[in-house]
Amino acid sequence: MDRPLLAILVSLLAAVVIRLIGDRPAARETCTFVAAVVKFALVASMLPIILGGGTLESEPLGLVPGLTLHLRVDALGLLFALVASALWIVTSIYSVGYLRAGNYPNQTGYFASFAVCLSATIGIAFAGNLPTFFVFYEMLTLATYPLVAHNRTDAAIAGGRTYLVYTLIAGQALLIATVWASTLAPGEGFQPGGFLPADAGAGVLLPLFALFIVGVGVKAAVMPLHGWLPAAMVAPTPVSALLHAVAVVKAGVFGILRVVGYVFGVDLLRTIGAADVLAAVAAVTILLASVRALSETNLKRRLAYSTIGQLSYIVLGAALGSVAAVAGAMFYIAAHAFMKITLFFVAGSLYVEKHRDKVTQLAGMAREMPITMTAFAVGASGLAGIPLFVGFVGKWNLALGAIDAGRTIFVFVLVTSGLLNLAYFYPIVHDAFFGKPEAPAGGEARWTMAVPLTITALVSITLGLAPDLGFGFFTLAWQAAESVATGGGGVP
Repeated sequence: MDRPLLAILVSLLAAVVIRLIGDRPAARETCTFVAAVVKFALVASMLPIILGGGTLESEPLGLVPGLTLHLRVDALGLLFALVASALWIVTSIYSVGYLRAGNYPNQTGYFASFAVCLSATIGIAFAGNLPTFFVFYEMLTLATYPLVAHNRTDAAIAGGRTYLVYTLIAGQALLIATVWASTLAPGEGFQPGGFLPADAGAGVLLPLFALFIVGVGVKAAVMPLHGWLPAAMVAPTPVSALLHAVAVVKAGVFGILRVVGYVFGVDLLRTIGAADVLAAVAAVTILLASVRALSETNLKRRLAYSTIGQLSYIVLGAALGSVAAVAGAMFYIAAHAFMKITLFFVAGSLYVEKHRDKVTQLAGMAREMPITMTAFAVGASGLAGIPLFVGFVGKWNLALGAIDAGRTIFVFVLVTSGLLNLAYFYPIVHDAFFGKPEAPAGGEARWTMAVPLTITALVSITLGLAPDLGFGFFTLAWQAAESVATGGGGVP
């Protein structure tokens, strides 16, 4: 049984079935949920093999001479796939409550597009070479556009157009980089430590690396390539959760990890002078995005700038290249996903249940929605790096990795970022729990929204206390990081 391929195809099949079902909500939502559970089960079934040091591969598909599509599951890819497939389950439940509460149109198209996005995401995670990665990366771009523009308002269409302009231009850069790299190392797949020849010289490798970073850096929202992400906040909140936690921006930082650790290798990037530049860009993004978040009064836009800063932790860890830094970066894919999706679930519940989307409108809200606002406090604390929450585990390893790599200055960047996170999140928490409500506005969110955000908040706490509990996210991250170092891509 070709499990990697089946894991990709199951949600593509679901998208077709959802379209055929049409406007029958119960059947459509049941199909979505069943497909999500089956996809997660297929992905999770690969865990024993990968934790045991093995890999899973599909039979390569040769399209034309020199162009082969190839699926290969390794520790990094499985970590990403586990996170994405697990969160599709809770997001599917949440979407039912959100779309029904807001009486959104075109729900069939929404669930079908969401399913295609998850197929593309798993394809990215399991891509064994650059051409396969590129195909699924662009598939994700096209499948996400209808979701960004879902509301069909002028603002939604403009946000969708901005998203397409950024991501399609980036896709062309990625295509050029993919073809160029394939001419330097024909037929090579992703290899821990990289596969590009060092004798190609900095004159070739530097512009090639720049093309790759533009190609994947747009989805990763690295400044100044981030402008599409705040614009895309016009989408329904579950779509924002998809963009930030499950698929799009995670695909971007996952791509940076692949390029740094499995195409170039950190040693080669240091040799050509690119590693320090990438680390500096990540640090600037972390700080500037955090400062910008302070000035945003719209809750979703504040969360968007928070994401821009938080994801560059992963970019920073990749650039530093020590085992602890790379492991911290890889683990942070999971850590950030559970924390940030919690916050977006909260934002959506506040909007559809209370019609509030400004940070200044949340005074006393914890009295009406104690579960929802407690979940917000958990997610905010984790992103700020408070101990005993999952965000602390990732940041701790990033800090250790910065010291190991001899780049102590980046520890101060991480600490400063944590303080800024407290500055733009904790006033919301304080006002919600201790502020005086403007007027009574009903009770807690409906269960289809309250249960998912409770689950993701509990996971954010659980993984902070036991990072390896359940699906071995921490072990997978270290296993992948050590393989990169063993392959010549890092500093032990």
